[in-house]
Amino acid sequence: MKFTRKTGTRSESDDPSPGGEPDLPDIQLITAGKMPKSRQRRGAPKRGYLDGQMLIAMPTMGDDRFSRSVIYICAHSTDGAMGIIVNQPAANISFPDLLVQLEVIPAADLIQLPTRAGDVKVLKGGPVDTQRGFVLHSSDFYIENSTLPIDEGICLTATLDILKAIARGDGPKSAILALGYAGWAPGQLENEIQHNGWLHCTADSELIFGGDTDGK
Repeated sequence: MKFTRKTGTRSESDDPSPGGEPDLPDIQLITAGKMPKSRQRRGAPKRGYLDGQMLIAMPTMGDDRFSRSVIYICAHSTDGAMGIIVNQPAANISFPDLLVQLEVIPAADLIQLPTRAGDVKVLKGGPVDTQRGFVLHSSDFYIENSTLPIDEGICLTATLDILKAIARGDGPKSAILALGYAGWAPGQLENEIQHNGWLHCTADSELIFGGDTDGK
């Protein structure tokens, strides 16, 4: 898993099917350079776009990777869309394990890990860039030039700094760590919605950060 300030590159094996188009420009805002002012302001998404809303897979969803999935949309524009699946737990890995694996803390310090850090869920965020980690979190934590405010109360950060803060007990009140993400090419998400692949609705913080992942 990688937490870097460089954007990933597309490999020939990346699948452009639903949720499979990688490396949209919005993702670069998370990991490199100064965020444009339009993304620094928090507020309602532009009319017609779904930033900060939830996607719920309909029974007609033809891609098994997204069957019964619930996705939080982090970015949506004429360039495409990017989101994080919030109801698919990553198998056989925990947040404390990742902290040790990434050398954020030594294994000997796990016993001193704050309770809130131990409660952070590790999820399969989507089929794109599954070796990269994205922390979706409450807006009480912010790192200049690294945190992307999405909607009132919700932000996205993809650097090691947020993991270090969580391990110290200085991180956000609520957070999930997603491995990979779901992405759509320009117009692709709109087409899938028109064909009844997705239902979209207002986001709910409990749905995003709630501990009952299987019940989402």
